[in-house]
Amino acid sequence: MGLFIGNILTERLLGKVGVLSSKEKILNEAIILFAEKGYPGLSMRQLATAANISVAAIYHHFPDKNALYLDAIQYAFSGKELVFARVWESEGTPEEKLARFIRSLLEVMQQDRNFHRLIQREIMEADPERMQLLAQSVFNKQFCLLMQLANELAPDQDAHLVATSIISLVKNYIEYQPLNKNFPGRKPEHEQPEVIAAHITGLLLNGLKK
Repeated sequence: MGLFIGNILTERLLGKVGVLSSKEKILNEAIILFAEKGYPGLSMRQLATAANISVAAIYHHFPDKNALYLDAIQYAFSGKELVFARVWESEGTPEEKLARFIRSLLEVMQQDRNFHRLIQREIMEADPERMQLLAQSVFNKQFCLLMQLANELAPDQDAHLVATSIISLVKNYIEYQPLNKNFPGRKPEHEQPEVIAAHITGLLLNGLKK
């Protein structure tokens, strides 16, 4: 799965002809800088300097900073949607799909640190307008599919709470990993996505099933 994710992202970045367009170059740089500086801390001039282009070239592709921000998030997430599509389209029980989703989410978050850092920063800043933008324009489809899976797994439970719990368990593991590795009982295999995914899946299923 890890190699598959890497191939998708590589193809997305390079395109069919192996060369990034000027718009893609801007988006790649914007993702890195938004993750580093945050939305308020990044100016169009700073982005132009980092991308070695003019400010006018940025405005040629994006009418304003909000449009650039949304396109950057969607661009960063586009390859990941293909990864999750494989989960939803796969055969198997709801329990098996849950395990695949958790494994995919873990690998995506571990492999794309800029995207993970960008989302972390946005959540910490918690700007209401940008939070609504992220929820409705970027993550809504995946969250709705996860809620459907939650309903299949535990129809007597609140699907929204189950879906947010699944995401939170994975997200918190990644965020606290640098600290957790220093606690007693840590084992080398605790770094392996398949081990972590199996543990989180078991934990969830034991809690969801009466």
